[in-house]
Amino acid sequence: MSSSVQRKRTRKDPAARRAEIVEAAAAVALAEGLECVTLRRIGEELAVRPGLISHYFPSAEDLVAEAFGSAATGELDGLLPAGRPEDGAARGLARFLARTSGEAYDAVSRLWINARHLSRYRPVLRDRVAEQEAAWRGRLEDLIRAGVADGEFRTGDPSVTAVQILVVLDGLGVHANTATPERPRAVARMAVTVAERELGLKEGALDPVTD
Repeated sequence: MSSSVQRKRTRKDPAARRAEIVEAAAAVALAEGLECVTLRRIGEELAVRPGLISHYFPSAEDLVAEAFGSAATGELDGLLPAGRPEDGAARGLARFLARTSGEAYDAVSRLWINARHLSRYRPVLRDRVAEQEAAWRGRLEDLIRAGVADGEFRTGDPSVTAVQILVVLDGLGVHANTATPERPRAVARMAVTVAERELGLKEGALDPVTD
């Protein structure tokens, strides 16, 4: 939170200072929206002058794009870690789908809704959204390919299957900004159902697992 209390000024390594700025901006983006990511606001969060923020990000648009990229990457790493899961691709995919079907995922959904809307008018953000979409798609595709290689999954085109799953998740995430009654199980389970069908799995094969 911001504070009017003057803190002792500490000279930080440029890389560390930049990382601190991006971390603060990403936190604001997730909690309040990308519109709230301004040079002044992040300066208040870190108790520094806006001029220091502009030294690293001359354009607020660059900071907004960086904030989104950082937040989206952090969420991806938490939801679907890179690398082959030790307990197999099916369990890794089941964990990913479980993590993306609860209230905790709503903040991520809101961030993507926000970014895609603003990117219509902000070219720098538009490029970052496309970059993150490719990263999420690539991470999921890699997991599916690993499952195919290990004989856990069967699909003719892992890239298409990854897109199908993400499209369903995006569709369900559209309602993150509205108060809706609890979804019927068939609706809440749509991404799991699509994944099981497209990967040649029996119903229930991707049911939630405990971390």
